[in-house]
Amino acid sequence: MRLILVRHGQTTSNVDGLLDTARPGADLTDRGREQAEAVVPALADEPVDAIYVSSLVRTHQTAAPLAAARGITPIQLDDLREISAGDVEMRGDREAVRTYLEVLYSWARGDLDAGMPGAESGHEVLGRFDAAVEEVADSGAECPVVVSHGAVLRLWTAMRCANLTGEFLADRLISNTGVIVLEGGPDLGWTCLTWEGDPAGGEQPGDEANDGPTA
Repeated sequence: MRLILVRHGQTTSNVDGLLDTARPGADLTDRGREQAEAVVPALADEPVDAIYVSSLVRTHQTAAPLAAARGITPIQLDDLREISAGDVEMRGDREAVRTYLEVLYSWARGDLDAGMPGAESGHEVLGRFDAAVEEVADSGAECPVVVSHGAVLRLWTAMRCANLTGEFLADRLISNTGVIVLEGGPDLGWTCLTWEGDPAGGEQPGDEANDGPTA
């Protein structure tokens, strides 16, 4: 299976630097909607046959142009949601962001027992995302697109691809509508083929500064 992972477009919370991980989440900005439209030509050569989104509204809004262009109805899977910020939800101060990222990086180093304060452990995050990806694979789709979130995509891809390591998470960022392409399956394992960290359609001035703390 060829699995295409897409981070959602820019949101108002990204611009404000907030850890916005709870449902329903912020809407896309005007720039975020432009990024979502740019996903269509960016994936023009891909034989997309299914689209999956999380339960946060920004993934639905990001998937909408591609879904319309391909005549595909997106399927919502809650387990594709972002890593919960727990006790630091909707904060954007340095201490809160550091707390969130330090737990994320501890997971990447293999300490999956660590828990996000007031939220999930690394085992829980990877387990639920694994379950969602397995559901996608069981659908029979050969080239599905999954629209999800920055932190969880960085973690899951780094931890589940045989040609990557946990340290990769700290070295590579993913902007809004960045695209990661994998090959394999839940039983076969995964290989990362490409990691396009910049927005679909290319980066514009201000994009990186407004990617939000999970990029």
